[in-house]
Amino acid sequence: MSIKKFATLSLAKSGGIATVTLYRPEHLNTFTPEMMRDLIEVFDVTDADDEVAAVIVTGAGRAFCAGADLSGSKGSTFDHTGERPLQIKVKGIRRDGGGRVSLRIYDSLKPVIAAVNGAAVGVGATMLLPMDIRIASTSAKFGFVFARRGIVSEACSSYFLPRIVGISSALDWTYSGRVFGAEEALERGLVRSTHTPETLMDAARTIARSFVEQSAPISVALIRQMMWRGLEARHPMTAHIAESHAMQSRGASQDAQEGIAAFLEKRPAEYTNKISGELPNIWPGRLVPEFDW
Repeated sequence: MSIKKFATLSLAKSGGIATVTLYRPEHLNTFTPEMMRDLIEVFDVTDADDEVAAVIVTGAGRAFCAGADLSGSKGSTFDHTGERPLQIKVKGIRRDGGGRVSLRIYDSLKPVIAAVNGAAVGVGATMLLPMDIRIASTSAKFGFVFARRGIVSEACSSYFLPRIVGISSALDWTYSGRVFGAEEALERGLVRSTHTPETLMDAARTIARSFVEQSAPISVALIRQMMWRGLEARHPMTAHIAESHAMQSRGASQDAQEGIAAFLEKRPAEYTNKISGELPNIWPGRLVPEFDW
């Protein structure tokens, strides 16, 4: 196992699975500009590492992430008019830090599993949404509390949340800003399953291994792109075009030959194509227009 530490999180790698742990336990892993930077960077690291096939994100201590760090702000945490560290301004508007993280997770080339070990509130809840699978401890709590703080939902959650749980649940949670438990999150589809605190990470690793052990990494990366980007499409022809490009590319690949041979010979496949140098472009045109943001 190799481990790399960041200022606000740690990265561990074992058996093709990278585990990202938000690590400000004494502050309930509250979100800071430094955590924003670290999260963006850690997904750059996992994308570039061909030994990583899946990523698990969790929190240290009692919380997953209890929202933005409000300590010492005197009410100015969300005031974007002044100068702040690590900010990016476009046409006088400061880009939302949670949104920058969500967009980076959205662009991940590896599947991302959230193991919500405790409170996931504010940006701690919204950063979960572009992750592929969310599981939770039975002691986890969730809250889209923005209206109760006099602000609005962020981190691209107005895009992701209604697509995951439907518009009614999304509006219920964001209008009220109430905190709710893992059972309600499960009932409404925010999380896939709940687990005792002691078994949460084992469950996450079991899911991750199912992505790692028998699936070709490039196939998984392309499927992830097609599924997420397909949410933006206005017509199934967009999916047909992307899938046709992907099928032509992968059908002629060494991975496809190996996958078929392994099936016929009743043995585990050994895929050799690497995401870092062999990921094809299956998008002849952009689904999203160019933005100068």
